[in-house]
Amino acid sequence: MSGSTSFTPACADDLCELFHVVAASGEAIELVGGGSKRAIANPGRSARPVDMSAFGAIIDYDPAELLLTVGAAAPLAEVERLLAGEKQMLAFEPYDHGILSEGRGAATMGGIVGAAISGPRRLSAGAVRDHMLAFEAVSGRGERFKGGAAVMKNVTGYDLPKLMTGSWGQLAALTSITLKVLPRPEVETTLLLCIRDDRTAVRAMAAAMGSPAEVSAAAHLPEEGLTALRLEGIAPSVAARLAMLRSLLGGGDAIAQEESRALWQRIREAAPLANEDILWRASVAPSAGPALGEALSAIGGRHFYDWAGGLVWAALPRSTDQSDVRRIAGKLGGQAMLMRAPDAMRRRLPAMHPPGPEIAALTGRIKAAFDPAAILDPDRWEIFDAN
Repeated sequence: MSGSTSFTPACADDLCELFHVVAASGEAIELVGGGSKRAIANPGRSARPVDMSAFGAIIDYDPAELLLTVGAAAPLAEVERLLAGEKQMLAFEPYDHGILSEGRGAATMGGIVGAAISGPRRLSAGAVRDHMLAFEAVSGRGERFKGGAAVMKNVTGYDLPKLMTGSWGQLAALTSITLKVLPRPEVETTLLLCIRDDRTAVRAMAAAMGSPAEVSAAAHLPEEGLTALRLEGIAPSVAARLAMLRSLLGGGDAIAQEESRALWQRIREAAPLANEDILWRASVAPSAGPALGEALSAIGGRHFYDWAGGLVWAALPRSTDQSDVRRIAGKLGGQAMLMRAPDAMRRRLPAMHPPGPEIAALTGRIKAAFDPAAILDPDRWEIFDAN
């Protein structure tokens, strides 16, 4: 194997054989689909890439049953085009990390599941794990296995899809994924409120989310002085709920569908901080979001909010101690992930928020059960993110 720079398995049986050989050799490998998330990790790791492109097919799509099965390397963009043709969607609203890493790579469905990528609609429709029904994979032991079922009443192995979601390729190589999809809303509009203060904005978002208006996404852009509340559905319902929100919140301006979609694409792709070379993504309780934002502003940081204040995209000046983001988020009961940074910084600062000892012990045991020889990219970070 020493003469090859990468491996290119053609099928699941090839993966099994490869994993056995690698385990015997003492080497380590990295699963690569589109490569859009390779920059979220230690850049100096020694694992050799495994090209998963052979697993990129659309395996089965049944629009009537709202079921989609794809190979793990199926491109997100291709899947979204397929669903759009049937007026359907991935309700958890994923986005392409290649945009966050200067266009390097393109997101695949295996990467979306492995990194647990959810966009603004996570607030109302749930996360990736809530939409993943089943999968097939090859464990680090070199054994084929499957989990979940396309029929939700059959709960045999149903928790395994949740375990694979957010595992970052540290447990197994996903070969196929079955997801539930949903109809795309007929109409979309966004109510914009002119609010600059973070605490006022979070209170407004909380009031909107707690109302019967069925808000599908809520975000606050402090530098633009805007709080955005998205409404989706059939036209009469959206109009009635928009009137309800305006009455509840004292007005606001509504933007039409095309402008609304462009706004939420900016938000999920962190476009307000696009020019920052160091980018953090912190999750806290929505009520704690303003405290995090205020603390970051006090040390020269920039930020904005998604998930009604529960997700904070942030950037600090290079001269600032970057670990402050993680320290502040941790004190507020949350965690922060380094999404984009120069290589030198990524070599010394872990991408993942360090877990507590109990979580570290638990996830370490899970890792050992699925990948006892630690062949699956062990230098990326110490343990996988079990979210």
